[in-house]
Amino acid sequence: MRAAIAGEEQAAESVPQESFDVRGFEVIVENSRPDIATSDVLARLGEALELIERVQPWRMAHLRRDLAGFLVTRYPCRGAYFPDSRACMTELTFLARRDITAAPVASSIIHEGMHARAHQFGVRPESRDLAHEERICRRAELDFGLSLPPELGAPVVERARASLELEDAEVAPTIDWSVALERQDAIDRAARNK
Repeated sequence: MRAAIAGEEQAAESVPQESFDVRGFEVIVENSRPDIATSDVLARLGEALELIERVQPWRMAHLRRDLAGFLVTRYPCRGAYFPDSRACMTELTFLARRDITAAPVASSIIHEGMHARAHQFGVRPESRDLAHEERICRRAELDFGLSLPPELGAPVVERARASLELEDAEVAPTIDWSVALERQDAIDRAARNK
């Protein structure tokens, strides 16, 4: 998986890659933030995967079949699925947050896992109905959130329900990645200057 990830679209800055095993998944970490401990993000990823396995073991079985592994890196969204490498990207600073539980992280992984599942079933970029696919992913998040104890699942359920009420153009918006990267770079500069 490591070689395949090297070709994925990422920030221009080159960051060394480290490889780990988390609950049987290969995890490549590109930690560009000295203020974030790699061990902390790996622990949070492990907590999220354990939560999925405990609450919806069948969903974990799908993730094991559909994903080659995980990429943890700085990226201008909390999660993404890279079909060329079959990698689920889980964003570095999202994993580092301690103001949230592992449930939103697990929900994001489930969301990207549904994109992986669609890809495994033959849905290709040129034939995708992005709004329909996003709603499938959000429904999986909602189902997961509802399977959790209410105090743990509430943020997941709220976010999924709000997204499911959006119009097509809002549920699957066109993103200007150059603007998103500029915002991310500004945040990282501010973090380095603290």
